[in-house]
Formats: sequence, structure tokens, C-alpha cells
Amino acid sequence: MIINYPNGKKYIQSQSTNPSPEEKIKKQKNTAYSNRGMTLEEDLNETNSYYLDRKIAVIHKKPTPVQIVNVDYPRRSAAVIKEAYFKQASTTDYNGVYKGMYIDFEAKETKFSTSFPLKNFHEHQIVHMKAVLDQNGICFVILRFSTEEEVYLLEASHLLSFWERMINGGRKSITKEEITEFGYRIPLGLHPRIDYIKVIDYLYKLS
Repeated sequence: MIINYPNGKKYIQSQSTNPSPEEKIKKQKNTAYSNRGMTLEEDLNETNSYYLDRKIAVIHKKPTPVQIVNVDYPRRSAAVIKEAYFKQASTTDYNGVYKGMYIDFEAKETKFSTSFPLKNFHEHQIVHMKAVLDQNGICFVILRFSTEEEVYLLEASHLLSFWERMINGGRKSITKEEITEFGYRIPLGLHPRIDYIKVIDYLYKLS
């Protein structure tokens, strides 16, 4: 049993040298269509592979912790895992480094169109994000409204404020209006699919 960092699909450059305008349009339509239905995780893995291949940033999805409960040893040199289960992750989904800065973020999506439920987050993730901010790390969440295919980057500091509001008896979700006000929409592209580094450059003046 092997656990690896998930890796997105690599883009393979077309062998065609000078495609006609009609071929370009057809290719764009086909590529856009093929990306429909991809999960947020798949899009981010593809984006992170793009960053890594071009030496832009090193960001990986953290492997989900696994608890092994039963191992068979058919031979002295081999072990076979018979039973295991996924443990709840204690931090966020992604982390890495960009231009010397530590980056840490969580990715969530919802089918709701007017708000984002805070129950999608766990308290230990909130605690972790606060700890990252306390160390001056770059921490945020990437939120996708799957029905509208809209993706936003919301800084962790704002998420913590909305979480605190809920703890104090306020609403249990973030409204779409609040996300558009405090967050940054990331247009969906081809390569990379979700170019969140551009938002980081803007926020932290790293470009």
C-alpha cells in the first residue's frame, strides 16, 4: 500500500506547429469542455503541477493520515496491509513555499449559490490557520461555488472573523456578498486552471 501526494494531469503540448484559427477555436472549446466536472482538488493539483514544472512555486496536497490496524507478513521481506482507515486530517489541505514565503491553505466547494456553510470547516483547521497567521505565514482558503463554477480566494483572517461571529451566535455561513466583498475571484483558465499565485502576488506585493 503506497500513499503519495496526489498529482495533477500534465499538459502535453500539441505537435501541430501552425494551427489555423478554426483549429484554435475548436481546441479551446474542447479543452474547456473537458475541464467541466473536474473537482476543485483535481483543478488545484493540476495548477500546482504547473507551478512546480515551471519552478514558480512548490505546493503539495498533504496526504491524508492513515491508521493501520492489521498487517499480514506472508514473508519476512514483505508486509501486506489488510486493514486501515483514514484518520481526520489535523491541519489544512495544501502547503508549500513561494518566493521564500510559507503558504498554507484549505480548499472547499459547495453547491449552494448564495452562501458558503461554515460547517465545511473543522475547529482544528481554524486553530491551525490561526497558528500559521501568528507565524506570519500566508494562509487562506479557496472556495468554489460549483454550480456557478466560480472560485474565490478568501484570506484566513476573514474566515476567522466569520467563524468567531458564528461562535458568538451569529449566522452559520458566509454570504456570497461577503465573499465577493472580502475575497478575490480567480478566473478559471486552462494552464494553470486556478491561478491563485496571481492573487498572492497582488496581496503581498511579491511580483
